[in-house]
Amino acid sequence: MTNENWLGKRFMKNVLLVGAFLLAFGSYAIPSNAMFQDSYAKKDVKNEALYQEIKSYSEQHEIQPIDAKVDRVWKAMPGYNGLRVNIKASYEKMKKAGTFDESKLVYEEVPPAVHLDDLEPQPIFRGNPEKPMVSLLINVAWGNEFIPPILQILNDQEVKATFFFDGSWTKKNPDYASMIYKEGHEVGNHAYSHPDLQKRSKADTMDEISKTNDVIEQTLGFKPKWFAPPSGSFNQQTIEVAHELNMKTILWTVDTVDWRKPEPSEMVRRVVSQVENGTMILMHPTEPVAKGLATMIEEIKAKGYQLGTVSELMSEDRID
Repeated sequence: MTNENWLGKRFMKNVLLVGAFLLAFGSYAIPSNAMFQDSYAKKDVKNEALYQEIKSYSEQHEIQPIDAKVDRVWKAMPGYNGLRVNIKASYEKMKKAGTFDESKLVYEEVPPAVHLDDLEPQPIFRGNPEKPMVSLLINVAWGNEFIPPILQILNDQEVKATFFFDGSWTKKNPDYASMIYKEGHEVGNHAYSHPDLQKRSKADTMDEISKTNDVIEQTLGFKPKWFAPPSGSFNQQTIEVAHELNMKTILWTVDTVDWRKPEPSEMVRRVVSQVENGTMILMHPTEPVAKGLATMIEEIKAKGYQLGTVSELMSEDRID
């Protein structure tokens, strides 16, 4: 046998051994949920028929998790937990009666394999399209007179919004900033001087966002994790600078265009007609919002949606 043939056969033998090892590792090193449940069944189950009925129900009704992804249109989109029956816990609740009872099923959420933090830096325009939640984004750089009535409406409706603070506004209006935060609303960063960041250098962008983080921390005691570029003007550099500061960039799905002073009823009709799972609605502390917000919230709720902060909307947690 030539040296070349001997080496070839030795190589193939090693490949086969590695393949067998990997197959064994994949099969036994990480037991599946089903394997764990079956192991439990063999050891502790006295009512096999009940256990198998619960198991069959679980297999038929399991909802798979949805991975976070970069969508062609909507860019970064968060994942959403799946749902399955915890067979062991459900059996424990039913074993005394000995019969299947759907009301005693115990569910557990199943996280996706890919999370929002795993994605490359991209803007976020909406939540997961399977999550029946809507968020109100309120950018604040002016309009103090309408802040108290808007806060009152949000309080009456038991809704928490995400307010994005302009840094210079925060420095001039610490009392209003604290009022909003103490009401339990989420606070994000809206740059310092309402710049057009698409036209700014990386250094300028870093300064605008960092200065705002600093003044919010000085005023409220924390640094925000969400950033909303003024006027929605941004480029990839903007997104990457925010990412360097451990922040994600938030845009919107539906715009109230309240700065044009629309009739409140028309604004509400147009916005509500566009609301879907995961919608983020942009607004400001303006008179049309102060006059139309209560109706808007009521109609969104009537369509079956919950309202939550950006953090709640971006969370993988199920709400059903």
